[in-house]
Order: sequence, then structure tokens, then C-alpha cells
Amino acid sequence: MDLSMLNTWKGWLRFIYVLFAFCSAFFFGALKGLLVGPVAGLIIIIGNVGVIVGLFPAHVAWTFYTVVNTPRLDAPLKVAISLALPALFALWLGLSIAGSVLVGVGYGFFTPWVSAFEAFRQDNESMQLLHCIVDGTWGTIKGSCTIVRDFADFCYHSYPFYLKKIRESPSSNELQTLRFHQVPGIILVGLMGLLVEIPSFTFIAIVKSPFMLFKGWQRLLHDLISREGFFLETACIPIAGLAIILWPLFVIGSILLAIFSSFFVAMYGSVIAYQERSFRRGIAFVIAMVAEFDEYTNDLLYLREGTILPKPRYSRKTISNSSELQENHPHSGRFSSVPIQAASIFMPGLAPSRSVRETIQEVKMVQVWENLMRSCEARGKELLDANVITIADMGEWLKVKGDNEAAIIGVGLPSYACLYTLLRSIKTGTNGLLLLDDVVITHENRPQDRLLDWFFQPLMLLKEHIRALKLSEDEICYVQKVVLFGSNIQRMEAWQNGGCLPQDPLRAAQVQGICRRLTGMMRNVTMLPTYRRKFRRIVKAMAAHHAQKEGSTKFECVRSAPSIEIV
Repeated sequence: MDLSMLNTWKGWLRFIYVLFAFCSAFFFGALKGLLVGPVAGLIIIIGNVGVIVGLFPAHVAWTFYTVVNTPRLDAPLKVAISLALPALFALWLGLSIAGSVLVGVGYGFFTPWVSAFEAFRQDNESMQLLHCIVDGTWGTIKGSCTIVRDFADFCYHSYPFYLKKIRESPSSNELQTLRFHQVPGIILVGLMGLLVEIPSFTFIAIVKSPFMLFKGWQRLLHDLISREGFFLETACIPIAGLAIILWPLFVIGSILLAIFSSFFVAMYGSVIAYQERSFRRGIAFVIAMVAEFDEYTNDLLYLREGTILPKPRYSRKTISNSSELQENHPHSGRFSSVPIQAASIFMPGLAPSRSVRETIQEVKMVQVWENLMRSCEARGKELLDANVITIADMGEWLKVKGDNEAAIIGVGLPSYACLYTLLRSIKTGTNGLLLLDDVVITHENRPQDRLLDWFFQPLMLLKEHIRALKLSEDEICYVQKVVLFGSNIQRMEAWQNGGCLPQDPLRAAQVQGICRRLTGMMRNVTMLPTYRRKFRRIVKAMAAHHAQKEGSTKFECVRSAPSIEIV
């Protein structure tokens, strides 16, 4: 920052102007929050609670049916889980309703407020004023409806589909067994976990919250005044000022999140006791998690290294030291243990900010998401024009209910589009994934998003596997048929694209393994909450393309169905 600018009257005028702009945005944002917040908040609360309560009987029935019919559990374990489900369902009702209320209040009030400050990204000052007043009003209300819709999609489609995967898991998978003499120990570990973890996590979070508050303010102020031209930049000052003002709310939110997460960490102690077949190891987990959380918060807030609390070994697979945990990075293809991942979401990070160059070069998550959708649309239109998929396939997906996935459109088309991206990336020789707009996602510029970590590294490994196999054209065509049509042999045979399975048994197994891995990954993607809403638009765009090309006769038949109204 050039502090000498404040020594001139022009510098002071600009400083006063920036301060006035900040106060104006703060006032307009608060006013919009008070006017729009109740409406948007009520939409989220009423909508989500309606979904929770309305689908609760179905969720209970689906879950019990899955527990009874899954081949992966023996009879004693099925009985134990069935006895524990009522408590879990009661916990789900309480936490989900409370969470809906918090999300509704937070989204309804703060989204219009933040939108008022984001208006300063506009170049024209008159447009800044207009957007400061208008942004975050109707858009917040529409966004609240979108949240309810995504939540309903998750509860009505994703959850039953996940249960269906459990029921249909191969019987060759390892059978999970339970002996009745283990049940008292498992229950006791869970109860002790609740008695220990909740007060301990709460105490640690509250005691260290002042450090988080002042160190956060220090970091924000340092970022505000240390970057060249940042302090007097009109587009940045209001947003930075809002972040400084709202930081105490982030601290409070982190405390609440730590308390909320302690419930699940405590109950995971029962899982450890069951997996290790040891009551002592379950108790060791309960004690170790308090130390892990204390150590994590110390590292996060730059306090003392490590922890003074005991950290007993609770698993034969537990990683013993922090250096190994650091090596256990998503880039290495492995993931750290569940408790460490759980602890990492308790508090916002205070790590040094990424550089401006890194931020500019980073591919945003929205780019990846939109690219996936555009790729599905482009490949879908090609397949439609070639009569490989039909309007009836799209109508089936649009009318699908519950755990019926309408596999050709619901899973096959995204898998086919993803395969196209992998093959295109291999053909161009890139060291990452080549998107449609010729942007390459690598380990260096990928979005810093934990959700993407679960898919990016497996996709990169699959890409290298395909590259190493050096698939022929016939094999590529065969993979295309399998990922698109899955187990529909009749449709696979009807598409004469020249693909055939290799005669060599080893080679055939490798090719089929690629098909299974790609389909499995994309099936998991389709269960994400926002996916179905976005993919629905793509399917309707494909139907409109077909209607425009072939005439509206066939499309009218599909559009007449009550479930495909355009929203």
C-alpha cells in the first residue's frame, strides 16, 4: 500500500469516498437482509422441514428394508443396527430441522448483505449503486427455492439410490459379522464418547476462540494493507471490511460446528470398537480424538506444537505421527483417517492466503461443474443425431422416481462424456484433464475443494491407466458402448460402432475394469445434491434440440408428462 497517498487532499478524498461506499453498502445490505431475509429464510425452513417430515416414513421404511435385505451383514449385526436405527432417526430429525433453521436464517439474512458488497466489482459507479440496491433481493428468494429443491433431490433420489447400492452389493464382498457379546461394549463406547467428546470439544473450541478471533483479525488486516494497491481499491475495501466485521460470527460458527461434529466423532467410537473387536480400543479412540482436536487447533492457530493430552493408539491401521499424516495427501492417491478429516472442518483456516497469481490461475469449481454439464449436452446431442439414444430414454429419466436411475441417460451419458474428456486429454498429451474450453486442470491449479479431491485423483489414475493400455479403436468403441448402455445387451448390440471385446482374457479384463471404474465414479457424481437439477436442464436442452431438428411430434408426447415442466 502507498501510504503517501494519504498525505495529499486527493488521497484523503478518495479514502473518505471509500469509507462512505462501505457504510452505504453496509446499510443497504442490512436493509435488504431485514426485508428479504424473513421470506427467503421461511422458504428454506418450511421447504426443508416439509421434505424431512414428509419423507421421514419413507426413509425409515427404505432404511429398515435395506438393513434386512443387504447380503453384507450377518443376522446379529442386522438386529443390532435395527435396534439402533430409532435413535439415529431421532437424531436425524432433530439435527436436520435445527440445521434447516440455521441455514434459513443465515442464508436469508447474509446473502443480501454480501451481495451489496459484491456490487463494487462492477466497473461503472452508477451500476455499482444499482447492483448494491438490487442484487440479493429476488436472487436470494430464487436461491432459497433452489436450496429446497436440491435438498429434496438428495432425500428423494440420492439417498434411496445409495441404499439400493448397498442392497445390490455383491455377495462376494466381505461379510460384516457381529457377536452378541460385543454389543454391550459397543453401546458403552458410544455413550462414553458422547459424555467425553461433546464437553471436551466444546471446552477446547471456547477456550481457543479468543485466539482465533484476534489472529483472524490480524490476518485479515495484514492481507488488507500489505498487498500493493489493495487498501485503496474500491472493489476490495468494502468486501474486506465486511469480512473483518463478520469474523466474530465465523468464530461463533466454528464453535457451533465443533459441538455439532462432536456428536458424530463420539458415535464413531462405536464403529472403531466394532471394527477392532475391542472395547479398549474404542475407549482409546474416544481419548485420542480429544488430543487430535487439540493438536489440530494448535496447528491451525499457530499455538504450541502438538498437544499435552494423551493420544493412545486405537487402531492397528492408525498412522502414528504427523509427518505420515502430511504424506497421506490426496495427491498421493490415499486419504487420511476419517477422524483427521472430520477434525479439519471444525474451524476456518488461518493459513496464509494464496498469491494473486495462484488465485487467478486456479480453475474454479463452478467451471468444472459447468464443463461437465456442457460436455454431457454436447455428447448427448451427437448421440441423439446418430439415433444412438432416443427421446424415449430422456423421457424415462425425466419421469424417474425413487432409486430408479434410468441408467442410459442418468449414468451412461455422463460416463460417456467423461470418457470423451479422458481420451481427449490423452490425445493432446496434457498432464491433467482438458476441459471443453481448452483449460487444463492439473494438481497445481485444480479447485481447492475437498469434494473434488474425491474424484480428481481417481480420474487422473484412470486416465494414466487408459494411457498405459494404449487402447485400440475397436477397444475404445467397445468401452463407449459399455459405459453408455451398461448391462443393456440389446442396446449395445444395436449400436454398430465397430467396438468389440479383446480376445485375450487379460486384456478383456483390463478393458472391462476401466468400464466399471468409470461408471462407478460417475454414478457417485450423480448422487450429489445439485447434480440432478443441473442435469435436468441438459436433458431438456437435448429434447429441445431433437424437437427442433426432427419436428415437435415426438417431443410433445414427452412434454405432455406432468413431471417435465420446464422450471
